Amino acid sequence: MHDFKPVYIERYKKLLGEEWDIFKEAIVTPFPSSFRINTLKGKRHEILKRLEDKGWKIKQVPFYSEGFCFTEKRDFVLGNTLEHFLGLVYIQETASMIPPAVLAPKPGELVLDLTAAPGSKTTQMAAMMENQGGIVANEKEIGRLASLRMNLQRCGVLNTVVTQMDGRAFKIIDMKFDKVLLDAPCTGTGTIMKSPHTIKTWSVKASQVMSGIQKQLIQSAVNVLKPGGTLVYSTCSLEPEEDEENIDYAIKKMGLKMEKIKLDGFKTRSGITSWENKEYDSEASKSIRVYPQDNNTEGFFVAKLVKE
Repeated sequence: MHDFKPVYIERYKKLLGEEWDIFKEAIVTPFPSSFRINTLKGKRHEILKRLEDKGWKIKQVPFYSEGFCFTEKRDFVLGNTLEHFLGLVYIQETASMIPPAVLAPKPGELVLDLTAAPGSKTTQMAAMMENQGGIVANEKEIGRLASLRMNLQRCGVLNTVVTQMDGRAFKIIDMKFDKVLLDAPCTGTGTIMKSPHTIKTWSVKASQVMSGIQKQLIQSAVNVLKPGGTLVYSTCSLEPEEDEENIDYAIKKMGLKMEKIKLDGFKTRSGITSWENKEYDSEASKSIRVYPQDNNTEGFFVAKLVKE
């Protein structure tokens, strides 16, 4: 059983009120495995038929046609299947598929994935772009480049180049992108159900420190975004300091405009506009919070912003 810190319990009771007990139950309960079919390696219906012929019991993710989750316990490890090794499927948590789906990159566009490893969202965007246009997949940690490159190769991605630098320094690059995905490094409090140690390492101070780094990454993202371009900011954290506080910053300090997000058939909640004596811009409510108890997924935060 998880040993929740008193400060954690207190803040989530503030966030969720009477739902705290439901939330607490959800974050200690394993959720269904999910994956994407990779249309760079075959047609959707052909890959689906292959999986169904093998007896996979799956259902489609409501908001993304290539996303699926298992409807019953399986007797195999998905990462050990031939389909995985061939790159026909990519293991990815359902909520993790949201940011690329919201960014909606199109063939021919130039896209930046500012913090890319291990490549879940990069490979998803490459498939959405049909390997056309270009993606710059940047990663700060040299030790994480191997997994990024391996996943790009396994999935047949051809339109992506990999760079290795601190995303905060990316603003000096003389390039302008149509779209930027900033799936920011975070404290990961939305992933407690699969990473129980997160609850031990998390603290309010850690969220505040991370928030400062995230704001610098937002600066970089905005600096290389074309006028009229779209930035999707996301975290797998549910901490307001890492989420709405940074959206407030992007609106007030960086001049970005919010766009509303709608995911058909998937429950989301509006971003909050105040937290612990801080008032956020009312437009922050157009961002979305994904709570584990709502869809049996990880917790996630996603915001869609446009540079004027």
